[in-house]
Amino acid sequence: MEFIKGVTFAPFACRGCFQTKEAFESLDNLKARTGANFITLVPNGVQATAQSEEIVWDTEVTMADDELIAMIDYAHEIGLKVALKPTVNCTNGTWRAHINFFDKDVHCEPKWSVWFASYTAFQLHYAKIAQKTGCEMFLPGCEMVMSERREAEWRKLISDIRTVYTGLVSYNTDKYQEDNVSWWDCVDVISSSGYYPLEDWDKELDRIEKVVNKYQKPFFFAECGCMSTTGSSKVPNNWCLQGEVNLEEQAAWYKAMFEACKKRSFVQGFCLWDWSCRQYSLCKAATHGAYEIYGKPAEDVVKEYYDSI
Repeated sequence: MEFIKGVTFAPFACRGCFQTKEAFESLDNLKARTGANFITLVPNGVQATAQSEEIVWDTEVTMADDELIAMIDYAHEIGLKVALKPTVNCTNGTWRAHINFFDKDVHCEPKWSVWFASYTAFQLHYAKIAQKTGCEMFLPGCEMVMSERREAEWRKLISDIRTVYTGLVSYNTDKYQEDNVSWWDCVDVISSSGYYPLEDWDKELDRIEKVVNKYQKPFFFAECGCMSTTGSSKVPNNWCLQGEVNLEEQAAWYKAMFEACKKRSFVQGFCLWDWSCRQYSLCKAATHGAYEIYGKPAEDVVKEYYDSI
């Protein structure tokens, strides 16, 4: 597998977001300013609560198929490889990791069997688009922690995906979960969300390396990032963190991640979180405390590292 120098582009973009000139210019900026060779696009599926059985992807909160296809085609045109990662979210704000049902079906209660049928339809819809557009990778889910114990259903889902999609298949587990997934053998690439505290990278990479050695699969961080907010380097997964803008802390976190990972040959890439299709003015970068690296010192760190590979 080619080393992935990736960035997640406009995750959960709503309908119409990819139809603007600004979105295409933002993707041009992503490639030029980061040195990326790869992007991940994240179509949004939604369910009402963590116990809802129906997932929908044809509302205004999800990009339309034609605009998604146009963006994939443009990414390929400018020399970027593309991963498609359809991801489900709960409209009531509950994190998708908490989607969960009784292990045994119970009358008059929501069921895994019904949910997985809807989830499979959601994933197969986009797997067909990935095949049609020549996406280089497909990831049928992200950080679905409570569902990961349902090994038989995940194996069946990935088998079904392979009937319509012939590229690389991965799955994006959450931080600290790499050694809890029991079905890595059925994917081509192991991946996870690398939101680890700045000082913990070596310890966590030791743990992840054991998983990679066990399954003998390529590995990359399908998500990783840190906000430019004071304290984020200690809890980079906390997107609700409040505090002063701290551009240097974000840059230091990226330096620490890259320094730790470049010593580990099993780490075959990154897909940074994230890059918007509606960019703030560069003059406002110093006041922007979220994950984006556009115009911040962390962008220089990323460009230098990606250019060195």
